[in-house]
Amino acid sequence: MTARNLKDLPFMLYADPEGRIYEHPHLRMAGFSGSSLSPLDPEGLMVMPEFSKLFYIPSCPPMGLDPHTGQLITVQEMDMGGNPEACSAVAAFLEPGFVRTHLPAAEYRQKTFVLPSWAYGAVGFKDDQYWSPGFEVEYNERWDPRHYDDRELVPAISDFKEKFSGGPLADHLTTCATENHCFAAKNLFLKRWEAPLPVSRRCNAACLGCLSLQPGASFEASHERIRFTPSKDEIVALAVAHLDHAPEAIVSFGQGCEGEPLTEYELIAESISEIRRQTQKGTINLNTNGSFPDRIRKVAESGLDSIRISLNSARPDFYGAYYRPKAYGFEDVVASISLSRNLDLYTMLNYLVFPGISDQAAEVDALTALILKTGVNFLHLKNLCIDPAFYLENMPVTGGPCMGIRKMADRLKERFADLELGYFNQPVL
Repeated sequence: MTARNLKDLPFMLYADPEGRIYEHPHLRMAGFSGSSLSPLDPEGLMVMPEFSKLFYIPSCPPMGLDPHTGQLITVQEMDMGGNPEACSAVAAFLEPGFVRTHLPAAEYRQKTFVLPSWAYGAVGFKDDQYWSPGFEVEYNERWDPRHYDDRELVPAISDFKEKFSGGPLADHLTTCATENHCFAAKNLFLKRWEAPLPVSRRCNAACLGCLSLQPGASFEASHERIRFTPSKDEIVALAVAHLDHAPEAIVSFGQGCEGEPLTEYELIAESISEIRRQTQKGTINLNTNGSFPDRIRKVAESGLDSIRISLNSARPDFYGAYYRPKAYGFEDVVASISLSRNLDLYTMLNYLVFPGISDQAAEVDALTALILKTGVNFLHLKNLCIDPAFYLENMPVTGGPCMGIRKMADRLKERFADLELGYFNQPVL
């Protein structure tokens, strides 16, 4: 970048030991792609969306660009009130529907812990506003944070419990809605849109970034995994009530607060059969890792409408390094995607995006080949929630040319005219 362009960039942010955030007096923000500096185009920056969050990254000094020389400088400490203190990098967690294009510019070598599972993105400050490199891939009114005011939720939960006898699953989802602030769980009580049906305590993968179970002292999981197996009767009662009365209703098996739902495929299939016996309204969806094609067939034949299969990469070695599958392989996932389309399910890929990995030329080629082979309907571009350094340490060799996340998305749109790109599950109308 030229010196003029560098001066157009927002200022670098840093945090003091208490997490208070400041802008640097002259260094400009930088962004990374993988572990390498990636040029920021001022035109590729957006005002940070209103409901995004800011994080500071302890023990990780920030890195900024000198606008005169273009040199990348690591800032170990700053003068704060007359005393030099260690400072930390700052990251943005973008509002749902937005895709980050750059990682924070931070020095991770000093930290001795794994960061919690959030999607850390670059952020700077200019003209009294925070700026982030990213783009909106989908605006969906149903998931606008303005619709999730807990002042409406609390009385809705009271009303729900007065009219519905409930049980362990309803109690679990109450916790999800009020303590973990799961939007889908809130929807159940607000009687609208997509609601969750978690069922599985077990999983057949050991994902690096699992949201509900982290072994040992790795890092604290962001969700508490369900500790019981719900009864078919309660699953059916919750689902039928929601599908019959909620606008644009979806019920989804496979949530952040459970393991892999296909480990309970018989319960799911029996529940769906009974749900569809009682109502034909709405969409029944399954979020899954796609590890058991034969089980997907049984669930699909019971009355499933749509499926969302997750993967971080279309390359087997990168997939295996993240998911660490048990007794299944990447070829099973591909078979499940193809089978789902052949069974006429609305088929979505939950593609976990990470700058410097997802936009490698080899990855885009592999993803293109996978879409051509399977004919999926919808591609979710979801920011992968994980410590950037931890992810890169566990991936195969991460070098190779990268085209940028925005260009990757544009190339997919150009190549596949009928493929929808977005962020949220879609009702099957």
